[in-house]
Amino acid sequence: MNETTAPRREEVSFTGKRIRHHSPLSFDDVLARLHARVGKTTNDNVLTQTGNREDFEANIRPRIGESGFMLFFEIDHGRWIENYGIERRLLRWIFGNPLIAITMLQHDYTAGLFVPIELLLAESDDGKTCNITCLVPSSLIATGNNPQLRAAALALDAKAEALIVSAVTA
Repeated sequence: MNETTAPRREEVSFTGKRIRHHSPLSFDDVLARLHARVGKTTNDNVLTQTGNREDFEANIRPRIGESGFMLFFEIDHGRWIENYGIERRLLRWIFGNPLIAITMLQHDYTAGLFVPIELLLAESDDGKTCNITCLVPSSLIATGNNPQLRAAALALDAKAEALIVSAVTA
């Protein structure tokens, strides 16, 4: 293999931020609030669309909830961790909006590693309250000197924070 065809490895270090919002509300109440604010779709509904940009956007818009997001996947960790003696309701959400994602992907395709975004809804030890843990999207997405990417990622941070705060606040 000559030098021009040899693979090249690049390493980029960065520091991500994780936030945990503690809620006085029950797991069920917070989950219901999240579902009420987020539209629902499947990955196939997004990826298998054909047509032009206008057709794509027209198909996506009705799937977006009032928060500006749609739920792609819900992973119920609580269902399988009980096999290991852990009794805790624990849901991981993968959610986002392709119309928001493109505001970042157009500036740096590696933003695709971190959109859609995620949160983890966990029942507290007492079983009466819960918390949501999430990664701050901009801390993962905007790691270099790209002002347009940073602005779009910060807008995503604000939108995600608003959704979470609206769900956990009594």
